[in-house]
Amino acid sequence: MARADFRFSYPKRVRYSEIDAQAVVFNARFLDYLDIAVTEYYRAVGIPDPAGVEGLAQFKVARTAIDYKASVHLDEELDLCIRLARVGTSSLTFAFEFHGKGADDLRAAGETVQVHIGTLGSRPCPVPPAFVGLFETYEGRSLRA
Repeated sequence: MARADFRFSYPKRVRYSEIDAQAVVFNARFLDYLDIAVTEYYRAVGIPDPAGVEGLAQFKVARTAIDYKASVHLDEELDLCIRLARVGTSSLTFAFEFHGKGADDLRAAGETVQVHIGTLGSRPCPVPPAFVGLFETYEGRSLRA
């Protein structure tokens, strides 16, 4: 995927607490970065925190896959690029790439799937049409599978 395929990106500077003994970002921290990117994407689309607003839909992570491409070091600035790639019946599939700030140097890429959980229980249920409309308006294309 090309960096230009991502309408949304969010800046992130690497902190000392995020690196490991090899002086690179610890692999599990990329999940933290992904969480930041998803949260900020929801905000940009116009959806307040979908995991914690009473009476609103909740989305839970069902799967995440990451391909590590190049090391990230202390104090580097990254662009966390993310887009909603597909809306299923009860799921959202996000594609993401992390690059050096303003560069086309891919550091990590992958996808994450979130499942919509209704407000009354823990079973998957359809993604609300209002949310689909917000996502499609933001992305400028149809997202339904």
